[in-house]
Amino acid sequence: MNRYLFYAVFLLSVMRLYTRTEPELPFHKWAMTPPMGWNSWDCYGPTVTEDEVKANADYMALYLKEYGWQYIVVDIRWYVENDKSHGYNQKDAIIVMDEYGRLMPAANRFPSASGGKGFKPLADYIHGRGLKFGIHLMRGIPKLAVERNTPVLGTDVTAKDIYNTEQLCPWLGDMVTVDAGKKGAQEYYNSVLDLYASWGIDFIKIDDLSRPYHRAEIELIRHAIDRCGRPIVLSTSPGETPIAFADHVSFHANMWRIIDDFWDNWAQLNAHFSLFEKWIPYMGPGHWPDGDMLPLGHIGIRAERGDDRLSMLTKDEQYTLMSLFLICRSPLMFGGHLPDNDTFTLQLITNEEALAVLQRSNNNRQIFNDGEKIVWIADDQMTGDKYAALFYSSDQKPIQEGLALFNSALITHKPGEQSTEIKVNIRGAKKLVLVVTDGGNGAHWDHADWIEPKLTGKNGSLHLTDLKWINATSGWETVKMNKSVAGNKLIVNGKTYKNGIGTHATSIIEYDIPEGYDTFSSLAGLDNECVAHTEGATVKFHVFTRYPTGFPPQDSIDVRLDFTQLEIEGKCTIRDLWAKTDIGEYTNEISVPVRKHGARLLKICNIKQPVHIKKKEL
Repeated sequence: MNRYLFYAVFLLSVMRLYTRTEPELPFHKWAMTPPMGWNSWDCYGPTVTEDEVKANADYMALYLKEYGWQYIVVDIRWYVENDKSHGYNQKDAIIVMDEYGRLMPAANRFPSASGGKGFKPLADYIHGRGLKFGIHLMRGIPKLAVERNTPVLGTDVTAKDIYNTEQLCPWLGDMVTVDAGKKGAQEYYNSVLDLYASWGIDFIKIDDLSRPYHRAEIELIRHAIDRCGRPIVLSTSPGETPIAFADHVSFHANMWRIIDDFWDNWAQLNAHFSLFEKWIPYMGPGHWPDGDMLPLGHIGIRAERGDDRLSMLTKDEQYTLMSLFLICRSPLMFGGHLPDNDTFTLQLITNEEALAVLQRSNNNRQIFNDGEKIVWIADDQMTGDKYAALFYSSDQKPIQEGLALFNSALITHKPGEQSTEIKVNIRGAKKLVLVVTDGGNGAHWDHADWIEPKLTGKNGSLHLTDLKWINATSGWETVKMNKSVAGNKLIVNGKTYKNGIGTHATSIIEYDIPEGYDTFSSLAGLDNECVAHTEGATVKFHVFTRYPTGFPPQDSIDVRLDFTQLEIEGKCTIRDLWAKTDIGEYTNEISVPVRKHGARLLKICNIKQPVHIKKKEL
């Protein structure tokens, strides 16, 4: 074979390898715009009931459906009769399952499911309201099915023939892996999707699928959806999905998580900017990077994290959340109990002018980010107008270790490296800022504790836990007083402490220092809850007496947009979409004030200038 023929054959082989074949069913057409709906997780964790689902469906049908909201999704463990809030019942869970190892709704929580009817009566109710119905599922086959060795429907194999114990879910032990290489594996997933399709399921969120990435099981699930005969939107979870599999997941799923569970926490919201920028090239009709649920409204009623509360995001932060999700075209799954929405929340999620950015924009892209000011833009597919989202993050500038009075060595899970003693002279300082940064490996579970932090001086000693902080941020959850960031006892180096502050990298806690104190001291270390559950946690502790990025954030800042960045020039009219007001005509550029942690969402319409034709000289 001559070398030219060899190269031709090689090139053809590569093309065949990377050419996508069209699915058997028009899979991506089922989600041509980002799905919008409600999910029970942020309110009810694993304990939602049928009446609560119906109440949210009724509200959506009455107030939200006309704006594009349509999915009602029952999240995790609907098959457990005796689950609990603020975690999971993993000791004596009563799991409901049919004779073929397929999970069934717990009838004590979903009475209409009794008698083997499954979710069909509830799906019929939701469909009758003009909405669509979805459920959550864990990857794999139930351990209970393996213990009972249930048959796989339509085959001569059983549950014990198709499972393995590789890469089991570390946080919920209901399931084991379905081994894609074994006979009956595809048939098991086929039987599951056939059953749920017969109930009328329109949406399925499958957990423990994206991180680590279970490519083989994703393909089994996708094939089962294609052949079940019903359009079912597939959502994979949790995140961040490895970007190395971006092409694969965008072909096989309609939406996939780009972040871990997102709660009402500014630091987590702030992290979305870089994640959306990374994932935006893989966004398009039928396949959407997912920033997770919207922790808005009344949440935490019986949730896994936090207490019964209204969202702790400020109104400015909620505008940032919605503006970013809209212009990045992330799916919108509302987390709060809808019937308890106040006027602000209802207006936020039914602003048709703002929702148009989600539903019909394209060419979405970030054009500017200096660590404080951030600008995203997009085009309106229908009108040719432009959209711009202007943000003032104020928290993305890097921590400057050179400004610190103390920087720890790397703190790791290894024995002898889990903590450090801190004693710093702060004489004359007015501010104390305690900072925890990620150690550089990008791992989750960076749970960090300031143990017995105190000020000492001529006025004696003062525990920081007796002093109100000015601001406190945590990279996950919220800063906790006398508890770990997850709400448990403070345990460092195996010893339990009653006094301290629990947080998670990256964290900034700011205090005003009272008169009469000149020394700060603390034991700082990883909490046992991350040492015991992961080998990846690494952090550094820092002590500052000034703002750690160099300059404290302002209450508001002007953000400028040059019209040439929008590929337009001349005079434009500008409309504020959240305020639903025209703010004037501008030539070549606009500069508007944006509040700290806030956003402005603008529509920009180029004014066509009249063409002046000179009269021909006679």
